[in-house]
Amino acid sequence: MLPVIQLYISNFVSKFRNDDEEGQTLVEYGLLLALIAIIVIVALLFLGPIVSRIFQNVGTNLNGAGS
Repeated sequence: MLPVIQLYISNFVSKFRNDDEEGQTLVEYGLLLALIAIIVIVALLFLGPIVSRIFQNVGTNLNGAGS
């Protein structure tokens, strides 16, 4: 009888002792996603005018070549 109780208590305690890392992993992925989003936004803010100027030059050159 004693080993059965000991096994039950051991299993019961082990449920609470296990490290639940699902929440931590989800938070880490969320932080990584936020960091990547910030990097993309900053890159677009800095590179946006440059890319726009390139496309304007291409458009101007295509219009000039067609006439």
